[in-house]
Amino acid sequence: MSIETSEIVEKSLALVNRSFTGVLGTVDENGIPYLKAMIKTAASGLKEFWFCSNTSSKRVTQIQKNPNASLYFYDETTFEGLMLIGKAEVSWDDEKRREFWSDGMERYYPLGCTDPDFALIKFTASKGNYYHGLKNTDFDIND
Repeated sequence: MSIETSEIVEKSLALVNRSFTGVLGTVDENGIPYLKAMIKTAASGLKEFWFCSNTSSKRVTQIQKNPNASLYFYDETTFEGLMLIGKAEVSWDDEKRREFWSDGMERYYPLGCTDPDFALIKFTASKGNYYHGLKNTDFDIND
């Protein structure tokens, strides 16, 4: 990894770490993109992100039919943006659902952390594009 790419990855990580939400892009059965701001539940570097969602949501249905997805983080005060491209998958892993459960979520999932309508979305990035200062930089996501 070049020094420039290393700096871009560091700036991208800083942007992700200070972001509460990310905008998740999925594709419907007609190839139409859908965007939704989602609360970032967990992140592992720039590679793996987790979000909570309803099993009954459009996103879950779209991901099950087409895993191609994108994720965008931005800071409107610094005019920075990071687009990640990758794959999304839906999970009902009970251990992960317990891990991500927090007080107040019963408002959305009244049966608790094992509610059948409580799904997790895992986004795995393969490529990134960082924007700042009128410059776009593409990079591959490394493990």
